[in-house]
Amino acid sequence: MKRRKFIKNLGIGAAAAATGLATRVAPARAQKKYNWKMVTTWPPHLPALGEGADLFAQWVSEMSNGRLNVTVYGGGELVPPLGVFDAVTQGTVEMGHSAAYYWVGKTPACQFFCAVPFGLNAQGMNAWILNGGGMKLWEEVYAPFNVKPLLGGNSGVQAGGWFNKEIKTIDDYKGLKMRIPGLGGKVVAKAGGNAVLVAGGEIFTNLDRGVIDATEWVGPYHDLKMGFYKAAKYYYWPGWHEPGTCIEITVGKKAWDSLPKDLQAIVEAAAYKSNIWMLGEFEAKNNAALQVLINKHKVSIKQFPPSVLKVLKSYAKEVIEEIVSKDPMSKKVYEAFLKFQNDVGEWAKYTEEQYQTFKYL
Repeated sequence: MKRRKFIKNLGIGAAAAATGLATRVAPARAQKKYNWKMVTTWPPHLPALGEGADLFAQWVSEMSNGRLNVTVYGGGELVPPLGVFDAVTQGTVEMGHSAAYYWVGKTPACQFFCAVPFGLNAQGMNAWILNGGGMKLWEEVYAPFNVKPLLGGNSGVQAGGWFNKEIKTIDDYKGLKMRIPGLGGKVVAKAGGNAVLVAGGEIFTNLDRGVIDATEWVGPYHDLKMGFYKAAKYYYWPGWHEPGTCIEITVGKKAWDSLPKDLQAIVEAAAYKSNIWMLGEFEAKNNAALQVLINKHKVSIKQFPPSVLKVLKSYAKEVIEEIVSKDPMSKKVYEAFLKFQNDVGEWAKYTEEQYQTFKYL
């Protein structure tokens, strides 16, 4: 009798426990799933840049346990490569992966969150945007477009570009047709050149056919894969125009607001991870690619003469002064950028600059 009662009570207890477990598990099973589209400016699965978008999507899915899934489309697969910002703004897609200086026609202030000639390097850009108030300004710049920006990568200091003639004096820029975006393009124009903006997937053909005389892209790791050595003779350094180019992840405001807080945190965490991963990828791969360019393809590596860099730096200052004099938001952003650059520059005199000077002694 006691045994039958014990078994009966055990069964009731097990049933109650199962009911309680089901009650606790049910909400998790009922959690809403989100399926988003991300469009990029890069050719599909392009190493580092396109790969960074792919990994971001993978990390979001893994961290959210499949609650938020992001499908990535390379440039031209869903929208044109330079149509990313419009697609996010209009709500055609939920996310974009690109570079802010492509949207200068919409808001001149955006380019300061990508690359400033003779400006901050990757370490400095990370510090300014993530820790020095830059993100708040970036959000303010994008707010009228209903877009939330996230920092999603960095190229580090870029190469100076590929040329079919040597750059010996500043006059060699006169009449030069060069693919170069952002503030760097305006500096080249100030020097008498013609700055041309084309998407990454179109550069080689334009260079090979003589539509452009020169191009910049990123650095050896990418430039080797893009095959620019087949279409240009000289590879210049340093990349004065892009000393630490930020890659952005954009999210439509409506889509962002639709996410619960934990998924928002996951998106931000994946962006942080992507930001660090991409910079590390370029740093890890650039020199090996450079050695292939030099030793296998016999590329002529050239340094911009100091006299040319000095003039380009003065032109960069003029270009920025012209922009901020006409656009109050650009003035607000650049003043904050410049103050931060000067502040960290003072510290760098005792640290980074000293280390770089003496590390090879």
